[in-house]
Amino acid sequence: MHEPGTILVCDDEELIRWSLKEHLSGDGFRVIEASNGEECIQKVASEAPDLIITDMRMPRMDGMEVLRRLRDEERDIPVIVITAHGAVDSAIEATRLGAKEYLSKPFDLREVALAVHRVLEAHRLETEVRYLRGQKAATYGAILGDSPTMQRLFLKLRRLENVDAPTVLLTGESGTGKNLFAQAIHERSPRHANPLLEVDCASLPEQLIESELFGHERGAFTDARSTKRGLFEVARNGTILLDEIGEMTPGTQAKLLRALEGRRFKRVGGVADISLKAGVIAATNRDLPKEVKEGRFREDLYFRLAVIQIEIPPLREHREDIPTLVDHFIGKLNGKFGRRIRGMSEEAIHRLQNYSWPGNVRELRNVLERIIILEADDIIRTRHLPAEIRFGGDSALPQAGAGFFVLPEEGVDLGEVEKSLIRQAMERAKGNQSEAARLLGITRYALRYRLVKFGIAASRLNAGSA
Repeated sequence: MHEPGTILVCDDEELIRWSLKEHLSGDGFRVIEASNGEECIQKVASEAPDLIITDMRMPRMDGMEVLRRLRDEERDIPVIVITAHGAVDSAIEATRLGAKEYLSKPFDLREVALAVHRVLEAHRLETEVRYLRGQKAATYGAILGDSPTMQRLFLKLRRLENVDAPTVLLTGESGTGKNLFAQAIHERSPRHANPLLEVDCASLPEQLIESELFGHERGAFTDARSTKRGLFEVARNGTILLDEIGEMTPGTQAKLLRALEGRRFKRVGGVADISLKAGVIAATNRDLPKEVKEGRFREDLYFRLAVIQIEIPPLREHREDIPTLVDHFIGKLNGKFGRRIRGMSEEAIHRLQNYSWPGNVRELRNVLERIIILEADDIIRTRHLPAEIRFGGDSALPQAGAGFFVLPEEGVDLGEVEKSLIRQAMERAKGNQSEAARLLGITRYALRYRLVKFGIAASRLNAGSA
């Protein structure tokens, strides 16, 4: 049984507000009131109601404008609208703007109560479905993905399960999660009971990489004060992850090739052969065939590593998985930082899916982490997203924001863009030239000039025929 929540009743008639409050309070709801649309929006921000009941016709700001404001602010609050008897067109428009139900005046209080319970229950189920979508997403180890692209990749990985593959090559852009894939492959291999050890080939100079991999004898070089076993030796029958192998120097590449070919190696400065029992997973964000062609990577080593190659797709190639990844990261980050973020608005998700994600899944996680740490809202909205995501989508049309527009690749007709923005501003301001000029950041004189220039008549806009 779910506890009753808070209902915001918005109507300019005090008697209607009183009767709804009395009836709904009897059902256990906490009821707060607003006498007009402006007060309603203020109460939404300060009280965070679970449901809004609003009249359509009110002074200062009507119910339709309330719905528009809730939509623009991406408020995930269900709304029931009250309309005059026979105002079907208004009811249809209200539904298009997001209203869940509408009631005609005069209304039966029992009918209102039933509608409230029905809408709240439907909203609760929608919220749970969004949550479960993240919980029940298709996974492979710690990797999430419901998209066809990821499902094909998971199928390929399953064919590797319980196969003792001596070498696997993971390729893909930075941030695609190559470490997670290496972990998943290791955990489903016959070597899973032994360790997975990692060395970053990009962060260590040649001598240190060789020492890390093969070990060294005492006195092999200046700082070698004692004998050290390398990771190939320590791993025994486990797995070694050679991350960023494309950064490995030619000398180390040659020694690695000999070790993989003969399954034997020597410590640096040593003479005794040691058996190489560990499996090797190599990972790189470089185009190794291109590196081979340009002489920066050994061709024979590439062919040795690429017997089994797994290409990890960039996030822009499986954007369908972004909602699932967002739900997953929000849950993880809530636990890490003690937050209670409930999710992300549909418009914000849409902006994420239009962005190209050069940093891939890692960038998505970092964006969410920054928002969850710094923002106080319980829902992540478009305004919380970085500017490059809000206004830099792949399919972005010209959009106002932060003083700039995004130019589509195909270009635009500048005159038509200006005309469209003038028309939109006048429609949003309901023909009020001062308000439209404010929205556009220009003077009333400049606005009037453009109205004449483009033949936009304010009177027609007010009549809704322009």
